[in-house]
Amino acid sequence: MARARRTLVALTALLPLTAAVPGTPASAAPPALAAPSAAAAPGAERWSADLAVAGGDDVNVTWRSGRLRLAHPRPTARSRPAAAAGPVAEGILLSAPRALDRPATRVRARLAARTRDGGTATAQVRGWRSGRWTEWRDAAEAVFDQPVTRVQARVVLTTPDAAAEATVTGLTLAADRAAATAALPAVAGTYRVYATRIGLVGGITANGHTVGVRDHFAALPTRRGLSPRGTGDYTVRVCTTSGSRCEYAPVWDVGPWNTRDDWWNPPTVRENWRDLPQGMPEAQAAYQTGYNGGRDQFGRTVRNPAGLDLADGTFWDGLRLTDNAWVTVTLLWTAGGLRGVVGSGPLNLRSGAGTSYPSRGLAATYAQVPIECYLTGQRIAGPYRTTTRWYRLVGGLYVSYAYLSTTSGGTAPRC
Repeated sequence: MARARRTLVALTALLPLTAAVPGTPASAAPPALAAPSAAAAPGAERWSADLAVAGGDDVNVTWRSGRLRLAHPRPTARSRPAAAAGPVAEGILLSAPRALDRPATRVRARLAARTRDGGTATAQVRGWRSGRWTEWRDAAEAVFDQPVTRVQARVVLTTPDAAAEATVTGLTLAADRAAATAALPAVAGTYRVYATRIGLVGGITANGHTVGVRDHFAALPTRRGLSPRGTGDYTVRVCTTSGSRCEYAPVWDVGPWNTRDDWWNPPTVRENWRDLPQGMPEAQAAYQTGYNGGRDQFGRTVRNPAGLDLADGTFWDGLRLTDNAWVTVTLLWTAGGLRGVVGSGPLNLRSGAGTSYPSRGLAATYAQVPIECYLTGQRIAGPYRTTTRWYRLVGGLYVSYAYLSTTSGGTAPRC
């Protein structure tokens, strides 16, 4: 992810990095984040984010005339809504991760941007701890649950039309120690939610992926759990309510309905709708009980209770669904434990350590799967090695080690 260095333009404007969401009632909106201080805490580590567009993980942005801006500022048929204003074009600049001189628990940012006529510019950050990334947080002041050793920033731009402006000339950050810390739980949260099929073959997801036929990924209604293209940093395990079929899928898009609804988080850290119980998507509450007048954050009448979207391959082949349905979903990045990364998928998940055992589901390429232990099974020649080692995943499904490209977080015990 090497990026060419550019000299940053001097800061000319300091903008709030979060904004009220149209259609969000005051009771549900999160408290305003404090504006970033001009002076960070004594001893804070400071740096400027590189705004060069390079590396293949940026989406619809370009650096021109000393400013970061949308490459294509006109909304398309695939663009997301923005309340009564209609759809918006959007783009993401993903900076290279920065290794900190010392672990930190807080990052604060200053964004130099110019916006007008409905354009927006926001900055978000995430931190590396316990062998994985935290969720993305608005960068005005991001506080992490544990000390982080690396920080990555991203800039999100939107415009309702080509006449609007959303440009950025600089992003500066400061990291320090300023919060109590806690260990990741051993078990990730699992919830029952309504899932819909994405479809939209040929469209572009929020992370820049072009949707393929019978593709394998998931969408959640927030950017907090959006994986960069070609990664499974944020992976969900989705199962039928009977548990007969499951798929591990990376989160590569934002939706359905809302774009700032991390419904699995507790109210203290949830982006919006903080008066809803943990695990309750806003769209479900709107559809079932008339919450927010039965509308989503954009003012649209909610027509189903969906809190999760599934790409066609995940929907039809992984879970073998024939219609929208209730499922159980586990947000795997919310817990600790050993992970393996699927290097070639969709990969069959077996009920035992050999190909003679029936398939109980799939794991998509790049998905991060939670490993419980290992055992000896059928010899498999895969894309990475030939081995008799099989891993039992949390939940009782099995996968050959020959198809896992990397693991992190320690060594799996013998079953």
